[in-house]
Amino acid sequence: MIVYGIPNCNTVKKAMTWLTENGFKPEFHDFKKKGISAEKLNTWCDTFGWENVLNKKGTTWKKLSTEEQQEVNSKESAIKVLMIYTSAIKRPIIEVDGKPILISFSEENYQNALK
Repeated sequence: MIVYGIPNCNTVKKAMTWLTENGFKPEFHDFKKKGISAEKLNTWCDTFGWENVLNKKGTTWKKLSTEEQQEVNSKESAIKVLMIYTSAIKRPIIEVDGKPILISFSEENYQNALK
């Protein structure tokens, strides 16, 4: 199991706490430090939808110019922006055996997917 995110994100912290308390030992991938590949973003967008992978509620998205925001209208354009602004990726994303299974944190979703 790999948890993708950034360590200071409260949602990532909640997810990591829940996983640990429920007996999981996830590996953590900090995509601000380690980066993320276009291939990985493509897989996540195919699994969850690019609109869900792109975090439009976060400060990174809100700091983009109106023009930059309006140019994001497809999976390809979203991946291009997410490669540059990794903090705009919705987090965490959980992969098990190399397959993305969860995005963000919901205790109910985690229980259903992991138990």
